Amino acid sequence: MSATDLKKEFGKVGVLFGGRSAEREVSLMSGSGVLTALQGKGVDAHGFDPAERDMAELAAEKFDRVFIALHGRYGEDGTLQGVLEQLGVPYTGSGVMASSIGMDKVMTKRIWLSHGLPTPRFTVLDSKEATAEELAKVPAEYGLPLMLKAPHEGSTIGISKVSSQAEMKAGFDLCAKYDDVVLAEEFITGRELTVPVLGTGRNARALPIVEIVAPQGNYDYEHKYFSDDTQYLCPAPLDEALTKRIQAIAVRAFNAVGSSGWARVDFMLRATDNEPFLLEINTSPGMTGHSLVPMAAKAAGVSYEDLCVEILRSADLDLKPTQDWKPV
Repeated sequence: MSATDLKKEFGKVGVLFGGRSAEREVSLMSGSGVLTALQGKGVDAHGFDPAERDMAELAAEKFDRVFIALHGRYGEDGTLQGVLEQLGVPYTGSGVMASSIGMDKVMTKRIWLSHGLPTPRFTVLDSKEATAEELAKVPAEYGLPLMLKAPHEGSTIGISKVSSQAEMKAGFDLCAKYDDVVLAEEFITGRELTVPVLGTGRNARALPIVEIVAPQGNYDYEHKYFSDDTQYLCPAPLDEALTKRIQAIAVRAFNAVGSSGWARVDFMLRATDNEPFLLEINTSPGMTGHSLVPMAAKAAGVSYEDLCVEILRSADLDLKPTQDWKPV
């Protein structure tokens, strides 16, 4: 499709990036990449940072649709999606409820369990009121090592691997800086995998699986976005039957929380028996130079630029306006 055709199809497009979350730095990188890609395809795309401009300015821009490249709170959690629903501006990614669920690791896991999907065992601790006795019980119940997570953060922010009882308090305090509750999760020893999913409902499809091989298994913020030491194997070296099984689980997990448009589903593949376990879903994944959705798309023969166009084309609203309604 020509640049003229894309400009006509999409109209005026806003690329929302930056924002106020702990993942602002990553979002700036994602949004810059998306904005450049769309403009390079001839789309009339404009950047918009909600941390620097208010929602009245967003409404005044009269965008025909927006690409959400925000990560974390105030962009990936349903709050911004609700504003766009009110404005009647179609947006990429999941709707209000699915975005809110996907941003909450605890609620996501509860929904997956209700659908019979595999996820590591877990418990939830109050970050302000959990007692030393409660902390001591967690390793006894779930074994060591175990993971402590701030359930409403992403990009490995507010995550601690605890290898001994003595590390519990420090790990808990780190997570408690970011959230009102702390998710304590059974640690699955094995291979780290991620599966991007594109589409909606019955049309949702899994892209090639990416295996993440980080130094000493430490896929932290630095290794995720800035280091060249982390290896990415795509397609992941798995046999065909296991590949299809994991991709099918990813699509089921995507649909279970009501996701739409695109997302990325993270797994651990247990070393002892090759059983996959769902960790979380990212409903507004990274689009940086180190990001995994573009990597998987490339393995499927889809360029970064074409991926951005496909995602933008999926922009929609949860609630469709009546025919005679027009945005103010």
